[in-house]
Amino acid sequence: MKLKLVVFTLLIASVTMAQEKLTYQKPPKEILELVDVPRAPSVNLDAKGETMVMFYRDSYKTLEELSQKELRLGGLRIDPKTNIGSRVTYSNNIKIQKVNSKEAKQVKGLPENARLTNFLWSPDQSKMSFTNTVENGVELWILDIETATAKKISEPTINANMGGIISWFNDNASLLVAMLPANRKPLIDAESVIPEGPTVTESTGAKAQNRTYQDLLQNNNDEQNFETLATSELYKIDIDGNKTKWKEAAMYSDASFSPDGNYVMVTTIKRPFSYIVPFYRFPQTVTLYKSNGEQVQVVNKVPLDEVRPQGFMATRKGKRNISWRADKPATLVWAEALDEGDPEKKVDFRDELFTLEAPFNQQPKSLFKTKDRYAGITWGNDNTAIVVDYWWNTRNIRTYLINPSKSEQAATVLFDRNYQDKYNDPGEFARRKNQFGKYVLDLNKDKAYLIGDGFSKEGQFPFVDEINLKTKETKRLYQSNYNDKLENLLYAIDMKKGKLLVRIESPTEYPNYYIRNIKKNNSLQQITFFENPFKSIQDVHKEVIRYKREDGLELSGTLYLPVGYDLEKKEKMPMVMWAYPTEFKDKSSAGQTTSNPNEFIYPYYGSMVYWVTRGYVVLDDASFPIVGEGDEEPNDTFMPQLVANAKAAIDAVDSLGYIDRDRVAVGGHSYGAFMTANLLTHSDLFAAGIARSGAYNRTLTPFGFQSEERNYWEAPDVYNAMSPFMHVDKMKTPLLLIHGTADNNSGTYPLQSERYFNALKGFGAPTRLVMLPKESHSYRAKKSILHLLWEQDQWLEKYVKNRKK
Repeated sequence: MKLKLVVFTLLIASVTMAQEKLTYQKPPKEILELVDVPRAPSVNLDAKGETMVMFYRDSYKTLEELSQKELRLGGLRIDPKTNIGSRVTYSNNIKIQKVNSKEAKQVKGLPENARLTNFLWSPDQSKMSFTNTVENGVELWILDIETATAKKISEPTINANMGGIISWFNDNASLLVAMLPANRKPLIDAESVIPEGPTVTESTGAKAQNRTYQDLLQNNNDEQNFETLATSELYKIDIDGNKTKWKEAAMYSDASFSPDGNYVMVTTIKRPFSYIVPFYRFPQTVTLYKSNGEQVQVVNKVPLDEVRPQGFMATRKGKRNISWRADKPATLVWAEALDEGDPEKKVDFRDELFTLEAPFNQQPKSLFKTKDRYAGITWGNDNTAIVVDYWWNTRNIRTYLINPSKSEQAATVLFDRNYQDKYNDPGEFARRKNQFGKYVLDLNKDKAYLIGDGFSKEGQFPFVDEINLKTKETKRLYQSNYNDKLENLLYAIDMKKGKLLVRIESPTEYPNYYIRNIKKNNSLQQITFFENPFKSIQDVHKEVIRYKREDGLELSGTLYLPVGYDLEKKEKMPMVMWAYPTEFKDKSSAGQTTSNPNEFIYPYYGSMVYWVTRGYVVLDDASFPIVGEGDEEPNDTFMPQLVANAKAAIDAVDSLGYIDRDRVAVGGHSYGAFMTANLLTHSDLFAAGIARSGAYNRTLTPFGFQSEERNYWEAPDVYNAMSPFMHVDKMKTPLLLIHGTADNNSGTYPLQSERYFNALKGFGAPTRLVMLPKESHSYRAKKSILHLLWEQDQWLEKYVKNRKK
């Protein structure tokens, strides 16, 4: 009797938790024909604005590529056979085109089955180095720009595991390259090694409230493999392939030449390693060498960085952000925290900047103290530099004008603003290449130039301003006046001549590149001629709609109507809404619109725009602000604001007469998936949901998540209230869960979806869990993406379009 009962119980369990054996599927024809289209190349224009190098690649990877052996160590994912990142995106072809020609020249001599990456201009831009990954390693190649020919200059012995240490010497004829050591240790096959003992980690009592990093070291075998894979010898290789050893074996993570090329700053990683933080927080040593390899001095030693104060604005003690001053031959600059890296400490200044000139045997000079956390510097000349600091908690960013030669001179605050306030964004300073080939401020005596996105209540109109650095007065030199197109001002080629690189697009016009001269009656020269590969949806109705939340907050979203939709008849159709929540500290910024109806309609793998071909209205990028003003944190009222955002969006589209509000789906990716699960749990607004690669139990991310810097024990009610997992008993709306089995994003472990699905299943909620083999946080393989689209279409057809009321 007991045996029968056990068998019966097992049968019930197997039925309840039955797995569906399913091969990869393809979406309907209307979607499929939009997926498999050739993609336009990425374009890299030289500093003179004369020559374009165009890189071509496949839109997707193959499952075979994702199935190669992969080691996950210290936050890295490495192909141990080839010694390069296992998730690298490769180009497979290169063409060169002069801006005055409409024809691109095919580069000759490229390898067969090319897998190209790590592209780097030579200082004079006459050449470009790149790597090619072959079956057994990584090769170094050189592209001659003038002749459009490529040649291999090394065997597959480049070590690109740490990102690829490749730097040009200033002679334009040789490179400093990380290569595999001659006596490299073999890797340990951790799966077959018999353990000699347990893995033990210990806390010494110091607080180490780190985020939930993934792919960390886990044991001694991992440590040994990481050291083996990170260790390189540095070689000097000339463009004919001759090489000489420059530096002995070490774990090199970075190498950068001084602007004059006479010195090299080299960063090496040291032991002890950590099991709770990624490799970039392991101990490091920064050493200066002459270009011939002779050591000058050690300029920084950083201990293991496991323990920091709490808060997003926390940082470590000591020198950080060490870099070269771009307008000087060889001067180092760095920041040091004046608050010991603790944002809770009350101080007048958070950081101090220092400089140290060659030959680096003097005391460092204090350059400037920032009120908030140092965020970067743009060099101009002896008398001019721009420093930026910011503070996340207030969303404040401050821009200073300083005189580097007179540190005692008071700084001028050029801008002091909320960085989320897009309508009042002054833009970014234009830069130019100097005599060292480094980018510095583009100055005209006391004047500089600002290039801005131009968001406003009336729409988006990118601009160029001239700013007088003494008076802070600005003068508008150019403003795009397109109402039916979008013109993005990418960067200045030569502001003295008024030349900028721009990209222009419209909903039906594929993005192409142009050179605009704002001093010659705004002359416009088209330099690329890419065609629209998505013509089947080019006539789809698209508009940015604006509406208000119940508390008066202004919201927006990009609305697409189905292919062939009759605007006169206004048939009520099903709708898919896609969104991603964003936290704000003020309602003014939260209510601003940064969507542009003139953007090209470009469906990518994660887009829901495909479904306009299937009879759905699509509301994309719907505003989901979560606002917490003053002492209130946004997440304190996360749920009511989330539901209010959703209701306002549905009400807005419904009032236009386009949709059946009983047939509306909501979806999102990552934090958007978390949003989706909460909306289905705490409202009855939706017929179904799609949640991809999300996190659903916030107690599994106890030391902060997204924009929440309080830990679980400081705000347990917030963590519990925001966790859909804690409220599965309330969730009855159909939910499609999708997750990559190799997700490496902080907090979104595949376990999050698996456990949430099990909980939903236990309470009888209609749900489906799709785990995509080998996929990370974003999905790459063509078969995976086609199946993803099929799953989403099947779910929407069943639970939304054909919903049983």
